[in-house]
Amino acid sequence: MNARSSPTPPDDPSPLDRAREWLRSASRVVALTGAGISTDSGIPDFRGPQGVWTRDPKAERLSDIRYYVADPEVRRLAWQSRLAHPAWTAQPGRGHRALVDLEREGKLLAVVTQNIDGLHQKAGHRPEAVIEVHGTMLHVICLSCGWRSPMEPVAERLRSGEDDPPCRECGGILKSDTISFGQSLKAEVLERATRAAQTCDLLLAIGTTLRVHPVAGLVPIAREAGARVVILNAEPTAMDDLADAVLRGPIGEWLPALVEPPVASA
Repeated sequence: MNARSSPTPPDDPSPLDRAREWLRSASRVVALTGAGISTDSGIPDFRGPQGVWTRDPKAERLSDIRYYVADPEVRRLAWQSRLAHPAWTAQPGRGHRALVDLEREGKLLAVVTQNIDGLHQKAGHRPEAVIEVHGTMLHVICLSCGWRSPMEPVAERLRSGEDDPPCRECGGILKSDTISFGQSLKAEVLERATRAAQTCDLLLAIGTTLRVHPVAGLVPIAREAGARVVILNAEPTAMDDLADAVLRGPIGEWLPALVEPPVASA
């Protein structure tokens, strides 16, 4: 791990110092990540000041399964949105890479992510260490027969002129393999995430507002199981009062500062 100078905390350095000490002594760390960890990679969040849904509330309809199934126009717009998504060319940021450092140290039990962009795996995590509770945009699934494949063949059909490509196995509606509003989380995925929260000794909640349940419920689960909770986010979250430490600021600066030891003074 390469040591880099830590950013100067804006007010009180003690929350960062305490969190560093807890991280140094932890052996079963779970990172719960949201859209805020990917903004440095050029992927906008949803509910922040410049979020996708903040700037265009109608865009939220594209992530609602009721509209998606009922309205071919919503599906066409959703496919175009997926095709133009910045995740296809985005590179992992410093926050993603800091978590990979934790895994290589043997401290990281799991990354539980609400993100669908695949950047944790692209940064170098073992695929089995990443729990994608909201699915992944890198795969496609048929809502009728359950056929699943990588997204690229369907993306090629879109680029060739199809605007709402049906399943070639059964003719059903295709959709990115993500969890939309109105869909339930996969029970086995939620079970893995819950088990990780119950067995960790430190939970890092990173770049998430902690307002979307049941994923936000992993914070009290971890706390009740005896883990310390550290929240890193640019804005206040719904569970700041449950945290042992809150670090407010850019994820790409604060997370490496937490993970990497500070450079010793000469």
